[in-house]
Amino acid sequence: VTEILDSLGKEDLIEFVEDRPGHDIRYSLDSSKVRELGWKCRHKFEEGLKETIEWYLKNEEWWKPLIDEKILHPTPWKLEW
Repeated sequence: VTEILDSLGKEDLIEFVEDRPGHDIRYSLDSSKVRELGWKCRHKFEEGLKETIEWYLKNEEWWKPLIDEKILHPTPWKLEW
């Protein structure tokens, strides 16, 4: 989140909130299995993040309607589905 908002010049939008129920404290990732299958990273993280941000800025008509849906609610686990 910090890197995204930094790139947009909106660092002051970060708002810390309490963890959701059942919050995972840590994720342990291991890419060895996909590498064994021949997968290789084609983009550096920073490069991919920049391209993703640019895509979202150019395609607001696709994602903006989703904001009204429950899935993008700040606390979707508190909503009744």
